[in-house]
Amino acid sequence: MAESLDGMALFIKVIECKSFTEAAVQLGISSSAVSKQISRLEDRLGVQLLRRTTRRMGLTEAGAAFYERAARIMTDVEEAEALVSGLEKAPRGLLRVAVPMVLGQMHIAPATAPFLARYPDVQLELVFSDRTVDLIEEGLDVAIRTDELPDSSLVARRLAPNRRMLCAAPAYFTGRPRPRTPEDLARHNCLTYSAHHPQREWYFKLPGGRRAVQVHGNFQSNHAEALRQAALGGLGLAMLPTFLVGSDVSAGLLLPLLPEFVSSDTAIHAVYPQHRHLSPKVRAFVDFMSGRFGPRPSWDRWDEAPSSPSPFSR
Repeated sequence: MAESLDGMALFIKVIECKSFTEAAVQLGISSSAVSKQISRLEDRLGVQLLRRTTRRMGLTEAGAAFYERAARIMTDVEEAEALVSGLEKAPRGLLRVAVPMVLGQMHIAPATAPFLARYPDVQLELVFSDRTVDLIEEGLDVAIRTDELPDSSLVARRLAPNRRMLCAAPAYFTGRPRPRTPEDLARHNCLTYSAHHPQREWYFKLPGGRRAVQVHGNFQSNHAEALRQAALGGLGLAMLPTFLVGSDVSAGLLLPLLPEFVSSDTAIHAVYPQHRHLSPKVRAFVDFMSGRFGPRPSWDRWDEAPSSPSPFSR
C-alpha cells in the first residue's frame, strides 16, 4: 500500500511539472530514478500511463483516468494527515489567486485587508486577468471565475450568484418609451460585449424556454466597465452583471429593465486543483469569500434602501 501511494504521489508530481527533470528537482532525486519509478508503476498496473518522446510528454487515456482518481486519493491522504497534525488551524504561506479584472477590482481587492487581518501568516498575491488561467502551469492556488465552468478535474466552490441585469440611464429614455418585452429591443441602441460569441445576442426567459434575441447598437467593447460608462452616459441599453451595476441601480443612476425576462443562471466560483483543496490557506480564503458574499451579496440588494454610487462612477 505504501508503495502504491508513493507511486501515485510521484506520478501526480510528474504531471504537475510536465517534466521528469523538474519533478526530480522538486523531489530531490535523479531523473533516472523518476523514470524507473514511473515504469515500475506502469508495469504493476499493466497499462501505459504516459506517452514519452524526446520533445514532449502526454497522458494516455488510462493515464488521464488514473491521474484523476489518484488526485482524489491523495486528497484523502492529505485530509487524514491534516486532521492529526492540526495544519488546518494555521493558514500560512504565499497564496496566489487569479481574479477577473472588474470583479477583482470592485469586490475581491477590498476584501484583502480584512482577510489578511484575520490570517496574518498568509501572504496574498492577486493576479488580475480575464483569461482562463491554467492553475498548475502558472503556479496559482485558486482562481475566481464568473463564466460557466467547463468539465475539468478542478474542484469548484460556489461563492455567490452571478446575476445579469438589463439597464440604461434615465436620460436615455428622454423621448423614448421603455421596452416592455425583449422584442422591443429591436428599436433601441444596445451596447454589446465583444468578447462574447455571438456578440449581438442576449438571452431571455420567454415562453418555451430560454431564447436568444438579436440586438443592435453603435457601441461594443471587450471590457464591461466601458459598457457601463457608456450606459451611464445615456448612450443605450447594456446587459451587465449586477456586481458591476448593482450600486448604480440602487443610487438611481441606472434603471433596471425587463427583470422578469432576464435569464441569470450562472454563478461566481472559486476553483482549485483536487489534491490541494484542503490546503489551510486555500480553505481559509474560499471560506472567507463565501461568507463575505453569500447567496444574496451586497450588489444584489439594489431594490433595498439607496446606497452610495459605485467607486467606478463618473
